[in-house]
Amino acid sequence: MLLSFLQMKKTENIHQRFDSLCEAHRAFGLPKPQHPMISLINNSDNRIKINRLPHSHVLSFYKVSYRSRLSGKLKYGQGYYDFDEGGLLFASPNQIIGSTDEHEDHCGYTLLIHPDFLWNYPLAKKIKQYGFFSYAVNEALHLSDTEKSTIISIFKLIEEELSNRIDDFSQDVIISQIELLLNCCNRFYKRQFITRKAVNHDLLQKLEELLDDYFNDEKLTMQGTPTVQYISQQLNVSPSYLSDMLRALTGQNSQQHIHNKLIEKAKELLSTTNLTISEVAYRLGFEHPQSFSKLFKAKAKLSPLEFRESFN
Repeated sequence: MLLSFLQMKKTENIHQRFDSLCEAHRAFGLPKPQHPMISLINNSDNRIKINRLPHSHVLSFYKVSYRSRLSGKLKYGQGYYDFDEGGLLFASPNQIIGSTDEHEDHCGYTLLIHPDFLWNYPLAKKIKQYGFFSYAVNEALHLSDTEKSTIISIFKLIEEELSNRIDDFSQDVIISQIELLLNCCNRFYKRQFITRKAVNHDLLQKLEELLDDYFNDEKLTMQGTPTVQYISQQLNVSPSYLSDMLRALTGQNSQQHIHNKLIEKAKELLSTTNLTISEVAYRLGFEHPQSFSKLFKAKAKLSPLEFRESFN
């Protein structure tokens, strides 16, 4: 009985994997893609039913989806801070995608890009720097009417290129169109951080309070210094979104915020206690005092001992 239960749980945890675009097209009930490594699915008339896909699945390629209606508008007080013109969702290779929102409208466009299509192009490396490929579903990009027109026009350019002319220049042209698409998405996300400024300032305040509580906790020695993953979980946002949001507000990412708060606490301990440098390091969760001294000097431009002596 126990064995059957464990086998059932194991089956539940297996996510169907799509290693090729052909497999994804087959799951959608579509003909084979026109190119084996890139596909643009036009579902603007809502012909394709999303529930044909497994409840949760893993793709071996990048995915950019435009939906004409998108949930997850951010409410603050009595108002909303997002647009109603649909939006974009992103997924990177090997990311688990769940279809928990099957009741929503899914008409729009879906761009699938196999990493091999980008091979030998600068975009192969650059695409990994776009943090929004790691954002959660509730951190989607909500588009204004003008932004929507821009995104749809780029999708149509890619669609036209794939449909009409596969030749020696096709890959160069499509790569440049993908770069244009991602640069626009990056730009529009920066705008969304601005329009959500009041909400994000509240998130920043919660971050500061969380770090204050963490560094004042006596369990810090056992827990070690806080990680970006831990902080983002406590704030209910993805690590990439948190870092990009903080960078937009303050010019520093999550790790830099954690380090700055750590150095503030270190300065307090060095100036108000008689703890040795090693004891301060252990109090702040460092396993090795040398690591603490190296970070402190990089941030404060003085070694912990030099800081203590200059302060006194």
